[in-house]
Amino acid sequence: QVQSVESGGDSAQPGGSLRLSCTASGYTLSSGWLAWFRQEPGKDRDGVAALNSATGETFYDNLHKGRFTISTNNAANTMYLQMNSLKPEDNAMYYCAAVKRVGKGWWDPDAYTYWGQGTQVTVSS
Repeated sequence: QVQSVESGGDSAQPGGSLRLSCTASGYTLSSGWLAWFRQEPGKDRDGVAALNSATGETFYDNLHKGRFTISTNNAANTMYLQMNSLKPEDNAMYYCAAVKRVGKGWWDPDAYTYWGQGTQVTVSS
C-alpha cells in the first residue's frame, strides 16, 4: 500500500523554527523528485521546495529560499522541510509530494503522483 504520512506541523512564534517530516511506504522516495507544497484556504497549492534525488539539486520558491531547507533520510525513506525564521505569512497546510512526471515543473502540483495528508503550520505571536 502506497502511503505518505506527514508530521511536525504545529504552532510557532514569528522567528521560530519547525521541521516537517514525511515518511513514505510502498515506494522509494529516493527514486525521483520530492517536493513540499503549501496551501491556504481557498487558494491554489503552491510549490515551496523540491529535490531531485538523481542529482541532489534543490529548488525553492523566492518567498522561502534561504529560510526553508528540503532534505531526505533515504535509510528512513523520509523527507523533511526545515522551516526557520518563520513568519505569519507562512501559515498554511503543508503537503509532501513525490514522483514527478517528466516534462512538468517542480512547482506544478499536477506533476506529482503521491501526496501526504497535509500538516498545519500556524505562526503567530
